[in-house]
Formats: sequence, structure tokens, C-alpha cells
Amino acid sequence: MNGSNPLDRSAVHPEAYPVVEKIAARNSRDIGQIVGDTGFLKTLAANDYADDTFGLPTVTDIINELEKPGRDPRPEFKTAEFKEGVETMDDLQPGMILEGVVTNVTNFGAFVDIGVHQDGLVHISVLSNTFVSDPREVVKAGDIVKVKVVDIDLPRKRIGLSMKLDEAAGEKVDGPRAPKGKHGAKSKARPNKPQRSSKGPSNAPGKTGTFADLFANAKKLR
Repeated sequence: MNGSNPLDRSAVHPEAYPVVEKIAARNSRDIGQIVGDTGFLKTLAANDYADDTFGLPTVTDIINELEKPGRDPRPEFKTAEFKEGVETMDDLQPGMILEGVVTNVTNFGAFVDIGVHQDGLVHISVLSNTFVSDPREVVKAGDIVKVKVVDIDLPRKRIGLSMKLDEAAGEKVDGPRAPKGKHGAKSKARPNKPQRSSKGPSNAPGKTGTFADLFANAKKLR
């Protein structure tokens, strides 16, 4: 596909175009001259262009992709096999297993394009069934991954995803769960047990630990 932007013919994802534009501006070069110019690209220090949105590993990947001119990445993204009939956030349901493409990796998790025109967040705590200290140890931009939809916030256009596919949708990312009785109902307080002071910390379920809260933090970091 030949677009008006030279980057449309590169392997750089559209959401990463601002990084390339920054590189071009700082070096007083046209974007079209940068794509495929291996000699120039080898002189770049990725750390000079990293920020809170695009970390050092992501910028390094972007510079590497600029060395591959004439390659349109969009057919590759289609190999993620976006689910038929799931085209907007309104089509999403908790528990759906979808394929997607990692568009950005940050210190707090990874953003994944699942074909609904709004990337979802896989928080670092649900990137793997094992402990993850750095999301970049698990995924990188361009990776095709399977994710489970766990939270959908239409008003704020936020999607919570998990790569723990065996985890029930809607579960909190962290924090204690409410105790359950024999048949799954919450245990009733014993009448002869003294009540705790209302000044203590509340155990009532709130938004702490939910994907809504994680997205709020993610937005600040980005």
C-alpha cells in the first residue's frame, strides 16, 4: 500500500510515527530520507528519543524497523486474525479470547491492538502466570498475542486485557477477595463476634486494583 506518508511503506506501526518525526526534526532531515538509510540510523542513540510513552527498547525496535524500507506492516497485523464481528468496543464481552498485536510496551504493561480501534492494556501483573519484573522480558512491539477481555469501560474508552487465559474475567488484578461460604455466598458475620471499629480500613470492594484504576495510573505515566 503506497501512502502519502513515507512511513506507510515501512515496518513502523502508525502509533510510533511521532518517534520518527522527532528523529527527523532533531536531525533536520525529511522522514523519507530516514527510511532505509542504514548508515544514518546506525549513528542514532535510541535513548535520546525515549520518553514515558515510548521506552528505550521500543525506540530501539522502531529504529531497527526503519532499516527495512518497502515493507508494509499492515498485512502482518491481519495475521493476528481479529475476531469477525468484533469491530468496536461495543462488541466486546468479558471472557472473550482474542488475538491482537502489541503496539507499545511500558514499565506497567503492554498495549494491544485487538481490532476495535482502541488498544487494550495488559497490566504487568497479568502478562504471565509467573512473576514479571519487566514487561519487555515477555513481549515486544509487533508481537502477536492471545488475550482475554476482563474489563470494558465504555465511557472512558478503556479495555482491560489479560494474558492469563485461565483466569476468570472480571477478577481484580490484586487485593484480597471477599470470603465465601459453603455454597459460594459471602460468609455472614457471627452474631457473638464483636464488630471492629469503623475507623479501621474498609474491606468493601472498590475500584482499587481494578483495570479502571490501572488505566488511570497508566494514563498518568504515559
